[in-house]
Amino acid sequence: MRLPVARRVMFAVTLGLGVHTAAARAQVTVGGVGYLQYAYSLKEDSALIATKGSPGHDNNFDVARAYVNILGKFASGVQTRITTDVDGRKAAANQLTIRLKYAFVGWTPDKSALTFKTGLFTTPWIDYEEALYGYRMQGTTLYDRNSFFPSSDFGIGADGMWHYDAVNMQVGVFDGEGYSNAPGDPGKDVEGRVSFRLAKTDLAGKVGGLRLTAYGQVGTATGGGSRNRLIGMLSYKSKQVTLAAEYGMRQDSTGAKTPKQKGAAFGAYAILNIPNSKAALLLRFDSFDPNTDSTLTTQNAAANTTVNKQTRIIAGVSYAISPNLRVLLDVDSNSLQSGGNNAFDVANKTLFFHTEFTF
Repeated sequence: MRLPVARRVMFAVTLGLGVHTAAARAQVTVGGVGYLQYAYSLKEDSALIATKGSPGHDNNFDVARAYVNILGKFASGVQTRITTDVDGRKAAANQLTIRLKYAFVGWTPDKSALTFKTGLFTTPWIDYEEALYGYRMQGTTLYDRNSFFPSSDFGIGADGMWHYDAVNMQVGVFDGEGYSNAPGDPGKDVEGRVSFRLAKTDLAGKVGGLRLTAYGQVGTATGGGSRNRLIGMLSYKSKQVTLAAEYGMRQDSTGAKTPKQKGAAFGAYAILNIPNSKAALLLRFDSFDPNTDSTLTTQNAAANTTVNKQTRIIAGVSYAISPNLRVLLDVDSNSLQSGGNNAFDVANKTLFFHTEFTF
């Protein structure tokens, strides 16, 4: 039976409005960020004598990292994210490595302060500190650089905030091996971070204000050993100034009956956005002791880099050409307590010109 013309028109309009409403409640966006760099070694590479007849300064242009994000927001508080990660450090085949960084689904129940996630997503600490630090373009943060934990992992968890980010937190259960490694044994890691705002500034959000932030991790390494972490941070962030000081401890063992190796890291950084300018000054200090129980008993160069205390100083100036393009000129110098060697110094005393672009 055919509907009258008026009813057919009304049905078509109603159906069209329904499709339009559903589409309006779904939002998919594509964006990304890239980090380009030029690196000039401040130390001569004596190994070049064998190929060039004289030492020289290593220098290279590179794509340090690139990410492409596909974000989805849907009805009923459902959200998704897929991020591809291009690692600029060339593999043995002289090719860049492409892998998944994030692939997860999240759900925020109606009127809930919590968002539940599962899949491959951010671990509780590094994503938070990168938002506070704001200079991922220069390099990774203290705990990422020194392999305290990966920046993303496979697992399930929740994050939330209360009273306009006066308190925010993230907790999860993860495989523990990170997004770039194969799964380990059945052991899992429980990780959590909580941040309290002690005083407000002119900058809102999860990292704005004077904050006290803590992180804890209890896990089982592949093979039955332990993988435990504890971090505390005091930070201050306004539109003009960022200040932070942090201290972290780790305890690892490769098996249930093997000795536990303790390590510690201390970091501090200061960032000043110069008033009435697009420029900013950056100063950062890292101290990492991979084995606080060990005394260095050999001057072997290979042993130095694995058990010796390291001190890194980064100083630079950045300029925001536009909201989508920023550059940074900096010196990054890392030293060993008992002295380095040619290979270490060439790789760790460097003048950088970094470029960050977003789209």
